[in-house]
Amino acid sequence: MAEMTGGFYAMISRMHLIQRWSLMRNSRPENVQEHSLQVAVLAHALALLRRRRADAETIELPDPEHVMALAIFHDASEILTGDMPTPIKYLNRDLSQAYRVAESRAIEHLLAMLPPELRPDYEPLLRPASDDPLETVAWTLVKAADRLAALIKCIEEEAAGNREFCRARAQIEARLEAMELPEVNMFRERFEADFARSLDELQTLSEGEAGAD
Repeated sequence: MAEMTGGFYAMISRMHLIQRWSLMRNSRPENVQEHSLQVAVLAHALALLRRRRADAETIELPDPEHVMALAIFHDASEILTGDMPTPIKYLNRDLSQAYRVAESRAIEHLLAMLPPELRPDYEPLLRPASDDPLETVAWTLVKAADRLAALIKCIEEEAAGNREFCRARAQIEARLEAMELPEVNMFRERFEADFARSLDELQTLSEGEAGAD
């Protein structure tokens, strides 16, 4: 393989420079790189839960590792566009459309930074394939994981005594419920409460489970 040049990987590594929740008062800042890792973990979990459902034989089953890879790159365009706050992004139809165009051009720019022989491998990770039903399911799980990550951020901020995220939490919960995904409900029922617990409480939970064995 020819020597890889073009700066794609160096550009991707700059995700940590893009801050999220810029209009909100944060008890702890969050950047796009750490957010992307969290979404990848959550998306992988949702894909696994989908496979464990009782009616798994009758539903579309995207590969969990592929879903995780999609999640890693789901906000890659923000390296170039920045993270536009949700109230501004959806202020009106024209602004939303303009931002989608900017995102598309940012993806094209990132793909152009790759060696030609690698572009076909990354294009499916950076640009959704709308004509593939299974890929649509995979991206739906990534979107759900993205919203779960935002909900977790709200839970953690509230646990730290920051009421700035109370309204955002209610809005995100409503969006998650509107998705009507059993995997999301399963995850929330089993794991959501843990994100408000302290380290000592989490360790006590773990020790209790070990003792039960």
